[in-house]
Amino acid sequence: MTATGQVLATGLAAPEPGWQRSADVIVVGSGIAGLAVAIHARRAGLRVLVITKSFVTAGSTGWAQGGIAAALADDDSPAAHRHDTLVAGAGLCDVAAVDVLVNDGPRAIANLVRWGTEFDRNAAGDLALTREGGHGLRRIAHAGGDATGAEIVRAMVAEVANNPEITVIEHALALDLLLDDRGRAQGLTLHVIGEGQQDGVGAALAPMVVLATGGIGQVFNASTNPAVATGDGVALGLRAGAAVADMEFIQFHPTVLWLGGEAAGQQPLVSEAVRGEGAFLVDADGVRFMADQHPLADLAPRDVVAKAIMRRMRATEAPHMWLDGRHLGATMWQERFPTILASSRSHGIDPVTDLIPVAPAQHYTSGGLRTDTWGRTTIPGLFACGECSCTGVHGANRLASNSLLEGLVFADRIGSLLPSGLPDRADPVPPTAVRSLLSADARPTLQQAMTDGVGVLRSAASIDDALGRLADLPTAAETDAGTETWETTNLQGVAVTIGTAAGIRAETRGSHWREDYPDRDDARWRRRIVSTLLPDGSLEVAYEPVHVPQED
Repeated sequence: MTATGQVLATGLAAPEPGWQRSADVIVVGSGIAGLAVAIHARRAGLRVLVITKSFVTAGSTGWAQGGIAAALADDDSPAAHRHDTLVAGAGLCDVAAVDVLVNDGPRAIANLVRWGTEFDRNAAGDLALTREGGHGLRRIAHAGGDATGAEIVRAMVAEVANNPEITVIEHALALDLLLDDRGRAQGLTLHVIGEGQQDGVGAALAPMVVLATGGIGQVFNASTNPAVATGDGVALGLRAGAAVADMEFIQFHPTVLWLGGEAAGQQPLVSEAVRGEGAFLVDADGVRFMADQHPLADLAPRDVVAKAIMRRMRATEAPHMWLDGRHLGATMWQERFPTILASSRSHGIDPVTDLIPVAPAQHYTSGGLRTDTWGRTTIPGLFACGECSCTGVHGANRLASNSLLEGLVFADRIGSLLPSGLPDRADPVPPTAVRSLLSADARPTLQQAMTDGVGVLRSAASIDDALGRLADLPTAAETDAGTETWETTNLQGVAVTIGTAAGIRAETRGSHWREDYPDRDDARWRRRIVSTLLPDGSLEVAYEPVHVPQED
């Protein structure tokens, strides 16, 4: 079927590249997924070009607090990790991808240790493991208490710096994929804010392009994602004709520090690991409301907790709920959660003595560029890894701390293909697409439309209203074709894709909550929505059946 709705209008020609670079493998993104691919490619003897939109350390990985999940303890197993992942995924996980994740996970974490990541350890010298929502056992490895992502990035950036055949170009925004006359990826155009040859719009050529650009958080008013998370990889893939899937499943983290109703942009996260250590949610009257919502109570999967908070907020007409971790004590806060403690205190809240005001905010997208279990998209030579990909691991709702593991495991899978050789190199053909860019001034309107209509609470009416507002956003003048206009254009393409899929899925499942269809409907909706952008700017929608695992 073809869904109506203009994703990209026409009218402005794509910029001509003014310079050119070549490599064997191009990696777009410098989080855990992108850096892991680069390290594997270099070890295969290949020349690697890493392109990152800001500084190499500025992506989402560095903000990860809780940790990385894998079956590492003696009382744990990949089968148990598999079970918890499938339960959280609410019937839409790709079982083959989940099996890759849980079986390869311990080896992938061993790679991180080999690359220099210093995880927290207990008195016996073993990895110190914690528990988070949806996990039946302690299987979350962490570093620096609640600074896991920062430690992983530190170690991986150092590993990359020790490889002279890996070239990193910072402050570079990927624009469009370059294809040869057979429709295979051969590089991309990018806009660099720098000096000399690499300033302005150029072309980076390689027969293998790996997108690892992270999330889409700036689609919404409030997010835990950094400012660079504008859906660039998904939008680039869409424009090239790659399929995307599961875009309606946007995870809203239940416990984000509430800074007031007017707060926007990146918001401070209060990690699920705080509840894993014993903190619990209460309303303004001090009532614990999670016990009757799920057998795991405050450690239920994130969609369950976020919905319960929203319901309680609506029932009590409160702008937020409270997280009580006072009983954890000063030592626990100082040693286990120093980052959260410092962040909270900087906003006038002391978790040692105060209740923490929390509310849901956009955190993670389970959807992205559809890949197989080797990271291959539907375009030959184009791979995707990490949050911008859809391996199917997460299904309708990501299990806590599976995201870092997914990026690492599937980067390893991509790396394992490299010794067998690269795709054929060929000359790219001139792009024929003509498009308009949206005005950067349209971003607040876009974000408000998505927050109002396609946020935690959704209905056919709210989604239709959002899509209507997205279709009326103003375009930019040709002289304004800079990074902010490209980002806003990317956000609109991603937002329309999210809204279209959310309008089609007439049920409530996982992180997709339809007020007008409150029940999960396995009879009709045990399938994923796969979207492809057509040349006229509309989305073609197909359905992919989902295998039912034996234990489900």
